[in-house]
Formats: sequence, C-alpha cells, structure tokens
Amino acid sequence: MLPSTTSSRAAHPALLALPVLLAAAAGIVLFCFDPRHYHFYPICFFHQTTGLLCPGCGALRALHQLLHGHLAAAFRFNPMLVVALPAFFWLGARYCLRKAANRPTALALRPLWLWLMLTAVLVVSVLRNLPGPLFALLRP
Repeated sequence: MLPSTTSSRAAHPALLALPVLLAAAAGIVLFCFDPRHYHFYPICFFHQTTGLLCPGCGALRALHQLLHGHLAAAFRFNPMLVVALPAFFWLGARYCLRKAANRPTALALRPLWLWLMLTAVLVVSVLRNLPGPLFALLRP
C-alpha cells in the first residue's frame, strides 16, 4: 500500500522542529557543562595534528560564555564567531520562514559575499597563528 500524501505533510512540521529541538538540547548541555572543565566535547583534530588554531578553535568556550551572557569573554575565545552569529541567526530565521510559507528556500547570497566571508575566515585563521601581542587578541 502506498503512503498517503497527508501523512507526509503531517510529518513536515516535525522535521522542521527537529533541528530546533536538537540545538536546544545541545545548548542546555553547553550551558550546564563548561568546556574548560568537562572533556566529553569533541576535540579539534586540526589543532591536535598541526598545533595551529583553526577558525573554530574556542567556539565551544565562546558559546558557553554567550549562553551565560558574557559577551566580552566570548569575544576573547572566538571573535569571528561572536561577530558572525547575528548573520547566522538571520539566515536561519529567513530560511525557516520561507520554508514555513512554502516559498523557495535558496539563501540567495551573492558570490561577492561568499568570497568576502571566505577571505575573512582565511585572514583571521592566519593572523591568529602569528606570534606577537597584537595577534594574541585573536587566540582563545
């Protein structure tokens, strides 16, 4: 027997809610357990193998600090994440609203913006690995 289309439509809102529920559960765990003190969080394989800091190094500690309302501490752990979070939330909200309204869900970012983001990630990644007190601001 073929499944009806109404049952697949009923599961659709649940599929939209699943990522939100998973993110909320991860946020609760991250809120309760500081990554500096609990070691069940994933490790950075790039840092472990090369000794260099990747763009994501310090992101868990930064998110933990943000969840506790410490913006300055979060910025010290990963400044790029703190600066990019509003854009991530905006893009995520835009995607969900378009999906809920059955509109096309393409992000429609211009290639220039994608190249600028990639350039920013690469520049910050290089700068945070350079020695010196000026670049120490970019290290966790």
